[in-house]
Amino acid sequence: MTTWSRHGGSEAGPLLVLLPGLGATADVYAGVERVLADAWPGGWLAVDLPGHGRSDWDPPYTFARHAAAVRALLPPGREVVVLGHSMGGVVALELADVASAVVAFGVKVVWPVEHVAAAARVAERPVAHVATRAEAVARYLRLAGLTGLVDPDDPAVGAGVVRTAEGWRVAQDPATFGVGVPDMARLVAHAGCPVVLARGEHDPMVSDADLRALVADPVTLPGLGHNAHVEEPAAVAGLLVS
Repeated sequence: MTTWSRHGGSEAGPLLVLLPGLGATADVYAGVERVLADAWPGGWLAVDLPGHGRSDWDPPYTFARHAAAVRALLPPGREVVVLGHSMGGVVALELADVASAVVAFGVKVVWPVEHVAAAARVAERPVAHVATRAEAVARYLRLAGLTGLVDPDDPAVGAGVVRTAEGWRVAQDPATFGVGVPDMARLVAHAGCPVVLARGEHDPMVSDADLRALVADPVTLPGLGHNAHVEEPAAVAGLLVS
């Protein structure tokens, strides 16, 4: 199974691992990567999680299996800091055993029964093909929560869609929606490194109260929503020194 990644920055110093949320590819961190050129002392590694973008499909999907795929990419002996958004934030916490710090933002903590059922229904859907790239791009942006934030003509959407003999489709495996409900309390309690939990002020998926139940000092990013790393990359890069 191939897990796609790209790296940049210095080959010395800490390695920052960038993990996107459900439905998205590593390209959502393009703005953060540009900020890191001046704000980060080491290198960075951006990953397409299994079943997403340029990585292979490899069900069944769990947070632990996603973390194992990322762990296999890490160079031995190098300090690692993990920054993850939404589902990627849960995967980041799964990697706390090999990290010197974890920053997770936009992670959904409370899962009503109807939300779990809705995710399960999406996970069971067959792969859908459409006639045009534009239709596939629109679907990718919707599934990744990027509609209105990323222009359909932005090169960053390219890895989110694939052309096949049957037409165009989203690169994401629908089964990735079955990743499950994270046990955030357990993950935070057992993290062997400092953990920063954050959210955009206007993120409807997680509240300040949700995060305060897990850590004493969560960070709220003023004026931002769920995809804070796309909306204001510098604000998310700033979490690394919180």
